Amino acid sequence: MARQQGKARPGGDSAALAVVNEHADNSPAIIEALPADLEAALARVRRYSANTRAANTVRAYDADWRDFAAWCGGHGLDTLPAHPVTVALYLDALVEAGRSISTLARRLAAIAVAHRRARLPNPASDGAVREAWLGIRRQHGTAQVGKEPLLVGLLRALVATLGDDLPGRRDRALLLIGFAGALRRAELVALTTGDVRFDGQGIIVTIRRAKTDQQGAGRRLRIPRGEREATCPVRALRAWLAAADLTLGGAAVPLFRPIDRWGNVRAAALTSQSVALIIKRAVEAARDRALVAGDGELAAALDPDRFAGHSLRAGLATSAAIAGATEGEIMDQTGHKSLAMVRRYIRDARLARPNVVKKVGL
Repeated sequence: MARQQGKARPGGDSAALAVVNEHADNSPAIIEALPADLEAALARVRRYSANTRAANTVRAYDADWRDFAAWCGGHGLDTLPAHPVTVALYLDALVEAGRSISTLARRLAAIAVAHRRARLPNPASDGAVREAWLGIRRQHGTAQVGKEPLLVGLLRALVATLGDDLPGRRDRALLLIGFAGALRRAELVALTTGDVRFDGQGIIVTIRRAKTDQQGAGRRLRIPRGEREATCPVRALRAWLAAADLTLGGAAVPLFRPIDRWGNVRAAALTSQSVALIIKRAVEAARDRALVAGDGELAAALDPDRFAGHSLRAGLATSAAIAGATEGEIMDQTGHKSLAMVRRYIRDARLARPNVVKKVGL
């Protein structure tokens, strides 16, 4: 298993695709013989092929492939084609480094994609690799350790720390719209002024593309007015639009935007990472306020490391389950296609309900 000559190139185009393009037969005779008037059509077909996966997935696979290639390079092993023993040893190295089962699964997927695009046998499907993978999962477990859901009570504590200035209005609207819409962070930052409209009952939000909607069919959801003025998503959005001088309708521009150090609203949209940072910053502020107020229980629940962008979506689903919402009602708002994940939220919600131990008189 000597090191191969064609290794991944750092920077530039996708490292995974760069390796694949070096090894794949991209110029069969039929392509070389195509008439000139079909060259544009061939370019479109290649673009369609490149669009089979979401951009986030492509970036993740690219990073995973670079990690695999770097590990192989450090040990003088081939990357493309990779020997099944190489893949099994790589999995062991990841386990020893403390990587999660979900990370290992994604690395295997990236290796499989690279080999398939290069028209090479997939070493990850070899029996030895599959047995090693099964053993790793049995020994280390497959349960995902996700971030905590931001339940409605905690959300109120976060919103209470936000001021009426420009950043405060933006963060309040972002948190409340993200929670009430059960939006993924990518969906939240992708919203434009053309995706939101007010009606007599609240807000209608159009999600143009979601993680489970790669074809871009889109969906619409309603966000009603809140019962409390401080946590009403409709009021919060109106306040942000007014402060940022944004109007609905007309040309569609990003809804949630960065604010520079001089207090200017920038034209670009926030990034997905910004959502997590805004949540963590608000959690820290709420924790500090709880400590000052002597509420140690609330402060303990507000650990910034336990919350991230997905906490808003998980928070609505779990809070709704605690409140007695049905599976169908939750799915209508979250857009989940499968009952499995929704039922996981419902199981988590049961932990917040009265426990049978209280009934036995312990």
